[in-house]
Amino acid sequence: MSKATKTVFGRTFLSVACFALIVVVMAIGSMWFNTAQAQESGDAAAPESPPPEGQEYLGTKRCAPCHFEHFMSWKKDKHAKTFELLTKKYEKDEKCLECHSTGYGEATGFKDIKSTPTLAGTTCESCHGPGSIHEEVCKPFAKVKKLTPEQEKIARDSIWLLLPGTICISCHTQKAHQKTETPKELQTKK
Repeated sequence: MSKATKTVFGRTFLSVACFALIVVVMAIGSMWFNTAQAQESGDAAAPESPPPEGQEYLGTKRCAPCHFEHFMSWKKDKHAKTFELLTKKYEKDEKCLECHSTGYGEATGFKDIKSTPTLAGTTCESCHGPGSIHEEVCKPFAKVKKLTPEQEKIARDSIWLLLPGTICISCHTQKAHQKTETPKELQTKK
């Protein structure tokens, strides 16, 4: 085997190994996050129960009043602007919208920028799931400064802390667009 072939093989192996390590770290991180949250809530032994079915997507403006600090932090984050990365040509491309919008393909999810602008980008409900029942269940707590453990459980049980199945990986393994090539006109220059 020539020295050039060994170098190419070595770099390829190193790239694959690094990618695999990143995927493993993200999966472990997600599991750690869920465990840490369960411990914080005093429920380390029990897995998170699924929220009620039949929820609808609301959009960020409906989450903001109760979760203002999180909302303001998200607005400064790259996730808030993922839809803006798309040019007009790709704003209707379902392969792009799976990650660059919220709830695309779901009955109450993102349709287009005109009819569902608050679901453009990777919003709160991309990670936590639709929140209509959560909003309804939590209305009585709107003016409560510190929730009791019972109130906290009611609120927690009405929405996912983090969608199951390591939801972050569903888009972030494609961040480099392994499944779908990043169109040349959207590729960033290095």
